[in-house]
Amino acid sequence: MTTGSEPAARRGAEKRRPSIFWLLAGILLPLVGLLVKFRFVDRDKFPAAGAFVLAPNHLSEIDPVVVGAASWYLGRPPRFLAKASVFKVPVVGWLLRTSGQIPVERTGRQSGDAVRAAEELVEKGRMVVVYPEGSLTRDPDLWPMRGKSGAVRIALERGIPIVPCAHWGAQAVMPRYGKLRFWPLRKPVTVIIGDPVDLSAFEGKPLDAKTLTEATDVVMAEIARLLGELRGEEPPAERWNPANHDQRETGKFDG
Repeated sequence: MTTGSEPAARRGAEKRRPSIFWLLAGILLPLVGLLVKFRFVDRDKFPAAGAFVLAPNHLSEIDPVVVGAASWYLGRPPRFLAKASVFKVPVVGWLLRTSGQIPVERTGRQSGDAVRAAEELVEKGRMVVVYPEGSLTRDPDLWPMRGKSGAVRIALERGIPIVPCAHWGAQAVMPRYGKLRFWPLRKPVTVIIGDPVDLSAFEGKPLDAKTLTEATDVVMAEIARLLGELRGEEPPAERWNPANHDQRETGKFDG
């Protein structure tokens, strides 16, 4: 288990080049540092170069800030598939577009555009962060719920690694659909990086619904295992399915 910032010699080349990320890091990291004290587990498993999909769990609205800061500390500028409505916010939308974040329309004909945009990042050798759950978990105990296929589709179509990631502690900074909690400062957040998920059993198969669902289940099982390691608990054998509990998969809910 390691803490602190990554040695300069190991940072990704893209991070060393001047970009909008320098501005974002200069603004956001001091603020994040007041709220969060990071601890990293198996940080050496985070790829230093090359294209890959980072697949984290999703338990709080502040997760993108936490995962984005963690990725920067680990040496790579993060790019996310982000909810399209956020891009309409003045200034915030400009920063998101300028830094190469990808708007996601959750329904309609444009919903597939995000995957294609993510694949363009992959072609440039960059990482892309995809939340396989697609929304904040509905599981009452904050375990990863049933996943969606976007992350594995990108990985299998492009033949790149999908690296699982889990974090725990962000819910103390901002509870699920709750308000930001400033006090106490520097709440501990632990981030664990897993080995690339073995999807060799699905390579060469048609990427139909059955294949994508099975591959996604493998990824979600690994994310849940990593989170269980952080929590010192055994994850549920079956992941939470909102459809079985009369819940919507997007938007706020009573839970």
